[in-house]
Amino acid sequence: MGEINSGFWRTQRRFLLLVVFGVSIAFILNFPFWAVAQTANANVGIEPNRNNELRGIWLTNVDSDVLFSSQRLQQAIERLKRLNFNTIYPTVWNGGYTLYPSKVAEKSFGAKIDPIPEFKNRDMLAEAVKFGHEQKLAVIPWFEYGLMTEEGSDLMRQHPDWITSRKDGSKVFLHGEKNQHRLVWLNPAKPEVQKFLTDLIVEVVTKYDVDGIQLDDHFGMPAELGYDDYTISLYQKDNFGKLPPEDINAPEWVRWRSNYVTNLMRNISQEVRRVKPNCLISLSPNPKDFSYAKYLQDWYTWVNLGYIDELVVQVYRNTIEDYQRELERPELRKIRQKIPVSVGILTGLRIQNVDMRQIMGQVKVARDLDFDGFSFFFYETLGTRDSSFQSLLFAPATRPDSRSIASAKIDLKVGKTKNK
Repeated sequence: MGEINSGFWRTQRRFLLLVVFGVSIAFILNFPFWAVAQTANANVGIEPNRNNELRGIWLTNVDSDVLFSSQRLQQAIERLKRLNFNTIYPTVWNGGYTLYPSKVAEKSFGAKIDPIPEFKNRDMLAEAVKFGHEQKLAVIPWFEYGLMTEEGSDLMRQHPDWITSRKDGSKVFLHGEKNQHRLVWLNPAKPEVQKFLTDLIVEVVTKYDVDGIQLDDHFGMPAELGYDDYTISLYQKDNFGKLPPEDINAPEWVRWRSNYVTNLMRNISQEVRRVKPNCLISLSPNPKDFSYAKYLQDWYTWVNLGYIDELVVQVYRNTIEDYQRELERPELRKIRQKIPVSVGILTGLRIQNVDMRQIMGQVKVARDLDFDGFSFFFYETLGTRDSSFQSLLFAPATRPDSRSIASAKIDLKVGKTKNK
């Protein structure tokens, strides 16, 4: 009890010192005192409650130059090590191109790597693995685009028949604040698409000393799609010649199409485990109901079937109430007994600044609810806030795995039983 009391008073003294220092600065800069006090208080009580905690970050080539030179990449990874991160997710599949030299991509559509100068004569993924492992970070390549590709990519030009469509025959989805991204979706029902994506992932697992691979919310397809001639013909064969429903949300039609995404996930899981049994298969989806209804991605079933080893659920919410409500959903409580489940936290976008108090509050909730860690989207939005992130990640932590998580949860249950 004496140790608890002394720890309490140390925390209170630290808080008071922060406030006193803040008041002085606030007086000098004419800054409102309440904001200083609130920022200081955000640092209290956010310590992790165990030594296993995912501390990940996504490295992307959009609105970020971290991957565009060996020097920048090495400096970034060294910085992340200083800040006590333990996992990086560098994108390797974006816009319909690989960001590493790929024989699979070259054979499939003639472009072995994204044709921009920054990747010429480089193997960015080999560098990420080397630099990451030198700093004892897990390196998990992120297949960011999943079943998406850009409309004008070499992939689409070479294989227009791989692209699925809406009821009216249109294919393109516009994204970005100026609709600058014209995206189309590969058809998961086509055997050629299944083989291409499986081969692409197996290539990375075989060629590089990676710790795992990650798919995300783009590993599915919008519910408006699936009305191309090929998919309609398949559906008719399975349904005595009947055409697909006009209603894109008809439950049986949603289930029928989602099964093809599940089949692709099964194939990838089986092939990855065949070539590298200890390779982690990570998924970073949207919450369960949204993923299934909007993108035909039935990840809850994938967990129960053993296809994935790690879940990082994207919970990009601006209010703490909405954020906590998502984390308390019953399906997350259930699957956390099976695999490590962490939270994807938004740290900013090019057109959206996220306040550090919001980030700290969301980390605290994830820890209070005993999640297995978190990953931040994305590297560039760390900005100049190193001291703030150091206060969150004040000591090193080892990356969780299924065995340690299962053990921790069993111990936790036993402890609670004894206390009762």
